[in-house]
This record gives sequence, structure tokens and C-alpha cells, in this order.
Amino acid sequence: MPVTDPIADMFARIRNATRVRAPFVEMPASKLKVSLAEVLRNEGFISSFETKGLGSPDQKMRIVLKYGPRGEQVITGLKRISKPGLRVYRPAKKVPRVLGGLGVAIVSTSTGLMTDRQARKSNVGGEVVGFVW
Repeated sequence: MPVTDPIADMFARIRNATRVRAPFVEMPASKLKVSLAEVLRNEGFISSFETKGLGSPDQKMRIVLKYGPRGEQVITGLKRISKPGLRVYRPAKKVPRVLGGLGVAIVSTSTGLMTDRQARKSNVGGEVVGFVW
């Protein structure tokens, strides 16, 4: 059965893998998921990611998860905000903050995916994809 919301599927896979302390998680790849993984890597939530066969029908992505020195989770929560049934758009001045700035809101703008801080700095709004903390 095909996945109707690939971003929610990606968040669920990462959430489930961190709960069982898995070293990595694999999933089908897409350009949006790759740019989402880049944001997570740049913000320090994951160690790295790699893609295999991007552009082919059986493209895969492997995300190497990150844990603290005593094995504690770096990603404590992931939440999908804008869903296929209810899209959530915000102007630059109203892009939400997550946990008072401790978390990250991921915003899809006309210039690509970026964090809430980058969106406010660039003065661009867009679709609020999700929260990570």
C-alpha cells in the first residue's frame, strides 16, 4: 500500500528507530526527504545520511542517527504540522518557535527547506513542515 504522507512516514521511522536505539534507519528516498535530512544534519540532530540510486524507482536513503555520550536520544521529538488534509502556512513574522528556540521548526519556502531561524533572518514565510526537538 503506498504511503499517502511520505514526510510523516519519515518522521515515524526516525522516531521509532531512536526509541529502540537503532544506529541507523532506512527508507525510500526523494528530493524532499534528502533536503529534510540536510536540515536535520546541519542542526545536529543526525550524524549523516546517504542515498542510493536517487532518480531510479528503487531509491533508498539511510540516515545515521546520533546519540549522546551515555546513549541518550538527540532527537526527543518529531511532529508533523502541515498535513495533506490541512496545510499550514505562515508569513515570515509569524513562523513559530519550538520550545522557546530549543527546537527547530522546518519551513518549506520558495528558496527551499530551512529552519525557523533562517526563515525569519531571510524574511520569508512558507509551509510549516514540522517540529524537531
